[in-house]
Amino acid sequence: MSELPGSNLEVLLDAEQIARRVRELAAQISTDYRGRPLRLVGILKGAWVFLADLARHLNLEVTVDFLSIASYGDNSYSSGAVRITKDLDQSIEGLDVLVVEDILDTGRTFHYLEGVLSAHQPNSLKLVTLLDKVSRRLIPVRADYVGFEIPDVFVVGYGLDYHQKYRQLRDVRFLPSVPSV
Repeated sequence: MSELPGSNLEVLLDAEQIARRVRELAAQISTDYRGRPLRLVGILKGAWVFLADLARHLNLEVTVDFLSIASYGDNSYSSGAVRITKDLDQSIEGLDVLVVEDILDTGRTFHYLEGVLSAHQPNSLKLVTLLDKVSRRLIPVRADYVGFEIPDVFVVGYGLDYHQKYRQLRDVRFLPSVPSV
């Protein structure tokens, strides 16, 4: 039997740590939005695993939509240019919206999204991110709910990828060296 992809990578956050933290975040979000329906807006492709696990633990009326954003291309670093490649399917006007992100890094993507989504006049707009790399922040944005603050390493797994690989890993792992393009 061949070795599983990514099994040679060092684990930063194991599946049990992630599951426990997702349950804690869901409990806090359920308390904060008690009695109000919530629209989750997942940012593709990285956040789909986190969104699915989070949604299953929410004790709320929840609907889901997705946006796809391009900022990395085929690189391991953000190009700085953010664009929407898949827009929302449904209106968010008057709704409580929680953007679900895999990782908050430079802040460029969420800063851009905040402007775009606010123009649709939601009742409220907040952000939950599984991972937060505060040390890389270039634009002063912050998440309302944070799973884990992590160091400045390139991470994969639990939906995050490197050249579309490693998304299926149950853990968050880091690549020891990622070539810059």
